[in-house]
Amino acid sequence: MTGTGFLATTCILTGALLAGGCATKKYVRNTTAPIQAKVDQVGEQTNRNGQQIEDTRNQVKTVDEKAQSGISAAQERASTADQHALAADQHANDAMNKANQANQSADTANRGLDKLRNVVANIDDYQLQSSAAVNFKFNQFKLSDDAKADLDKVADGLKPDKRFFVAVEGYTDSTGSKQYNEELSRKRADAVVEYLVAKHDIPIYRIHMVGLGEEKPLDEGHTRAARAKNRRVEVKIFSADQVTANLSASNQTDSNSASRVDTTVPANATPTNDNR
Repeated sequence: MTGTGFLATTCILTGALLAGGCATKKYVRNTTAPIQAKVDQVGEQTNRNGQQIEDTRNQVKTVDEKAQSGISAAQERASTADQHALAADQHANDAMNKANQANQSADTANRGLDKLRNVVANIDDYQLQSSAAVNFKFNQFKLSDDAKADLDKVADGLKPDKRFFVAVEGYTDSTGSKQYNEELSRKRADAVVEYLVAKHDIPIYRIHMVGLGEEKPLDEGHTRAARAKNRRVEVKIFSADQVTANLSASNQTDSNSASRVDTTVPANATPTNDNR
């Protein structure tokens, strides 16, 4: 084969191959185009589904946040309600305690009133039995030996009595301020009360003490002697034993008289001229 023939043969084969390749590519394009369109459609649907899923997730997140917010608000309201309930319980307890205290105070006041009524009812039974005055040095409230001796005599006179009370009144002279004198007079009265209770076992509930300062002076003068008289504590003993004894004797006498009348004069007897 000549060179010219080989070249012609080569050209023919090449043309055939080119013509066949073009036909194959066209076939492939025609075959794959629907598939690619389907793939593109599936991809687009997938993208839309993904977007819907993301939107759904966002909606679920929003709903969850709202739910959590609602739960938190409900819990807060419940906590506030609990606090209000506790506060109400506390107020109720406080009110109950105050009511109980008021009842106790009322009971105490009623008992005190009953005691006062008894004292007032029997106040006329007590009469002054004896009294004594003990003096103090200037600006002092310590008992002297003479004062203690006077108080011993007063206490000895109380031993037979059963119904009595002791009035202790403290005084000062007019030297110094009124407030200071009132305090000093109370200290002097306290010294007397302490001695009577500690030394002679006089029940403290039977003693009534008061400090009157410079009130009720024994001597209105302004001399040293007058002031010395006013620096004092007066002790007064009130007793109802004598009154009780007199009442008992009177009742016994009345009873005896009634017995004699019953035995000598019948209740239905007619009075005679002598009886008239």
